[in-house]
Amino acid sequence: MATLNPSVFRAFPILHTRRLLLRDIRLADARAIFQMRSDGRVNQFIARPAMDDPASAEALVERTREAYSNRQAIGWAGIWKDGQQIIGTCGFNQIDHPNLRAEIGGELATDYWGQRVALEALIAIVGFGLTTLGLHSIEAKVLPSNRSAIYLLEYLGFRKEAHFHDRIHFQEDFLDMAVYSLIKGKENASLFMPVSEG
Repeated sequence: MATLNPSVFRAFPILHTRRLLLRDIRLADARAIFQMRSDGRVNQFIARPAMDDPASAEALVERTREAYSNRQAIGWAGIWKDGQQIIGTCGFNQIDHPNLRAEIGGELATDYWGQRVALEALIAIVGFGLTTLGLHSIEAKVLPSNRSAIYLLEYLGFRKEAHFHDRIHFQEDFLDMAVYSLIKGKENASLFMPVSEG
C-alpha cells in the first residue's frame, strides 16, 4: 500500500527557491503574521475575520507547529532571501494520509503582491508535495471571486472539480466555494521538478 514519506515529519523540510527561503513557522513570526491577518486587503478573498489580537497569532503559530508534529499539516514561512522577516505563509493545511492528498493554502503581505512571489512559493511547495512527500493529489479551496488565486492554480495545472453554492456563512452572508485539484501526472512533471532542500 502506498504511503507518504515518513522522513518528511522527522525533520522540518526547508526549501530554497531563487528568491525565497521556506522554513518552519516560529513564535518570533507571530508579529508579522498578525500584521498580515489584520490587513483587510490580505483577508478580502478569505472567509475569516481579521485578527484583532496579537495573542491570536501566537496561538496560530503553536497550532501550526503542533499540526506538523502530529503529521496533520506542514506550514512554511516565506522569507525574502535578503531579509529575516516573513513575507507570507503557505503550506498543506490538511494532509489526508490514506488518500495521499493534501489541501494547500497561503497568504502574502501586500507589499509583495504582483511580483510572482506566490507563484514561486507554490511551485516549490507543490513540487515538494508531489515528489518528496509522495502526494497523489493536491486541492485548493477558493472563493470564486478570487481571480488571482484561480489564475495561479490554473497556470499550475489545477482543474476545477466542484462549485458549492452558499457553502460558507460569513459576516451575515452566504458565500460560494470552488475546489480545484491537481493530480500527479506526466503533464505537470516538468514544472514541478524537486527544489533545493536543507
